[in-house]
Amino acid sequence: MTSQSTDQTENIAPIESAVPSQNAFKSLKQYLTQQIIGQEHLVDRLLIALLADGHLLVEGAPGLAKTKAIKELSKMLEGNFQRIQFTPDLLPSDVTGTEIYRPEDGQFHFQKGPIFHNLVLADEINRAPAKVQSALLEAMAERQVSVGKQTFMLDRLFLVMATQNPIEQEGTYPLPEAQLDRFLMHVKIDYPDAEAEKSILRLARQEYKEQDNTPIELEKIQQANIFEARNTVNQLYMAEAVEEYIVQLIIATREPGRYGDDLNRWIDFGASPRGTISLDRCAKAHAWLHGKDFVSPDDVRAVIHDTLRHRILITFEAEAEGITTDKIIDTLVERVPVA
Repeated sequence: MTSQSTDQTENIAPIESAVPSQNAFKSLKQYLTQQIIGQEHLVDRLLIALLADGHLLVEGAPGLAKTKAIKELSKMLEGNFQRIQFTPDLLPSDVTGTEIYRPEDGQFHFQKGPIFHNLVLADEINRAPAKVQSALLEAMAERQVSVGKQTFMLDRLFLVMATQNPIEQEGTYPLPEAQLDRFLMHVKIDYPDAEAEKSILRLARQEYKEQDNTPIELEKIQQANIFEARNTVNQLYMAEAVEEYIVQLIIATREPGRYGDDLNRWIDFGASPRGTISLDRCAKAHAWLHGKDFVSPDDVRAVIHDTLRHRILITFEAEAEGITTDKIIDTLVERVPVA
């Protein structure tokens, strides 16, 4: 009897403490939006990735605050940050670490690489060769690094934001579709509008003026609060009809003929079960970030493009017609009914 009541208390505790965590994330979002002007979508997706315990692939032109976004996030979290600049001559050991011989004891010791940090920026991931990409993606998927006979676990708080530049494709190594699937979301960002551009100018001037001053110590979100928030997000109520809606959206990518001959012509391969899991987690995180205690179809639709964009392979015929993956997802949302 005592054991049952203890279990019930443990299950209820995260829900009761959800409000302080939710307030902390609201303050975090407000801070990031002030620092990363004109990229609210990127800020929102970064927080969703943090809550859903996944990794982010961000695509956008240079200078759109991709690096600044994750650096600012790291300032507000209890943890450490590392940036890795991916280049064609990078080696897997430059990411994971390597064994170093120490003459004093005549033994090899593993020197941990930059992947052993809480927040990692993999800048221009498509510039590194396949071996380096696979080393990073294996660490992302398995949350561990194997060197020889030893296996080293990564920290529980571990988020990779990889970036790629859509402008320059010469000398790049595009990520294979199977490896793209390991990213929770593929986010595309664009240039800010004129008003946001003015605000960016003013912020840059202010930062330049204050760069010689003593930096202000900001109150950081503790890792325990992040894990507590993740637990609350995971327990968020989702009606069976919404669950069925997610499943039918994924099935529609695999059996597009059921929803139109055009979709059948456009889709070559549909989303894997990882797509189902990611859509579920992201929809829950989106609902929680917006102060809701349940998940609605609107939350699913809000994250579906970023969650499935890299998981649907289109045919040559679709490419010839100028059909994009986003257009296909729009069509799926229009035609798949809510259960």
